[in-house]
Amino acid sequence: MLQTAVVIDERYEEHETGYGHPERAERVAVLRDLIESLGGAGLIRLEPRPATPDELALVHAEEHLKAVAGTAGGGPQAFDADTPVSSRSYETALLASGGLLALVDEIMAGRADNGFALVRPPGHHAEADRAMGFCLFNNVAIAARSLRERHGLDRVLIVDWDVHHGNGTQHSFAGDRGVLYVSTHQYPFYPGTGGVDEVGVEEGEGFTLNVPLPAGCGDDEFLDAFVRVIDPVCRQFEPQFVLVSAGFDAHLRDPLASMGVSEEGFGCLARVLLRIASEHADGRLAAVLEGGYDLDALRGSVARVLAEMDGERLAETLPATTGECPAVSRVAEVHGRYWDP
Repeated sequence: MLQTAVVIDERYEEHETGYGHPERAERVAVLRDLIESLGGAGLIRLEPRPATPDELALVHAEEHLKAVAGTAGGGPQAFDADTPVSSRSYETALLASGGLLALVDEIMAGRADNGFALVRPPGHHAEADRAMGFCLFNNVAIAARSLRERHGLDRVLIVDWDVHHGNGTQHSFAGDRGVLYVSTHQYPFYPGTGGVDEVGVEEGEGFTLNVPLPAGCGDDEFLDAFVRVIDPVCRQFEPQFVLVSAGFDAHLRDPLASMGVSEEGFGCLARVLLRIASEHADGRLAAVLEGGYDLDALRGSVARVLAEMDGERLAETLPATTGECPAVSRVAEVHGRYWDP
């Protein structure tokens, strides 16, 4: 069995978003309960640590860091209509970025094979100079930049299966051929980015792979995208580390979107990426929680991904899809200019 590390802490519940907000403390509470119910189950529990200013500055502008830090200890306020903060939000966001960094460091040191940072607030919408879409700091982008600049890796893969496009992550690496950013997302949808022709810029052209899918897609379409396009492109990239922006709001029960992925579907997506990590990155894979707002669906989906991480199902055959999705075929056509999907 592979060794899987998990980062989770009750302090992630201290970021208060106000009554009725979908990105709420209960999301971590149900996951803490899940981890407790699993007992040992081969999981390594890691304590999160705050990210340092220098680590945050790998991605974020100084003025943005000051703006978020300036909310500490204050009353309720908001960066935009979707992104409220409270007196403890800054400290919680430091722990979210630092929790993923602690996990990545543990994997790089060989003390774990893979892992899941069950943190909040999420991060993939946060731009270098802007908080937005529930996100304050871009956790996965900071981890990728740390792997590149501090651990000396040449090729880092980020796969984002959140139902919303990770605009902040894409913009962080649009010109960087050392980071392959892949996103499956409902389109058109918030935040409005992620079109199939957004492929990166200058030196990074071809290293942004967007799979915009119409509302109503489920396991079939997502698995078609992962097997027919994402898997071959990622293998050609030969990543040395796999990062996953693991949002579960493409779930069929999620209240914020209109997709139909099941818990089993998310498990199959994880299996594809774990195989890539096993064959190209010495098994090194770290997932970080993004969206997912139906609590039962969130708990079940995370449990399913954790079950894949032990490696026992890596050799199992993936379910067959019922046909080729036209949206995926369009992605294959566009990226045929850069890869051999």
